[in-house]
Amino acid sequence: MELHNAICVYCASSSNIAPIYTETAFRLGQSIARAGKAVVCGAGRSGLMGAVIDGARDCNGETVGVIPRFMVEKGWHHPLLSRMEITDDMHSRKKRMAELAQSAIALPGGCGTLEELLEIITWRQLGIYAGNIVILNTGGYYDPLIGMLGKAVEEGFMKKDHCGLWQVATTPEEAIRLALTDCSRTKFIPKL
Repeated sequence: MELHNAICVYCASSSNIAPIYTETAFRLGQSIARAGKAVVCGAGRSGLMGAVIDGARDCNGETVGVIPRFMVEKGWHHPLLSRMEITDDMHSRKKRMAELAQSAIALPGGCGTLEELLEIITWRQLGIYAGNIVILNTGGYYDPLIGMLGKAVEEGFMKKDHCGLWQVATTPEEAIRLALTDCSRTKFIPKL
């Protein structure tokens, strides 16, 4: 089943974080559900992943978790997902999440979230993903990364127009608006 009426959310599973991040994630889940979209995420039960799922469920939204088998075996999945898809590995997980959603929003996170965000930006640059990509910059969390991407342009590692591959929001409501702007395009063309 293809959703395409969904927003993919990349975010941390860590719970050892400031409350502002969890509160923003919960609000984002609520906002996605209120917009009539399903949440597609990594299916985690804790941290921002769990908060996004809980927020969407709070507004009777649909939640689809995509998770590798080894994580299910460790019991890391959220028990109240509307639907869970189990993949063989992390690579197929990321591809499937992109296939299911019309756009992507990145909340703060660690190495995994940063890797997902940079990969989806690269896929868009290469023309294999056409959905909107939004960085939800809660509390300025992503300022160093945004600065680094600017430095890459400044030093010639990226073209200036590559900065149009993503947009930056400071609130969940702004992130949803940017994610849904001109989403009539098909967004994932599997070339991998």
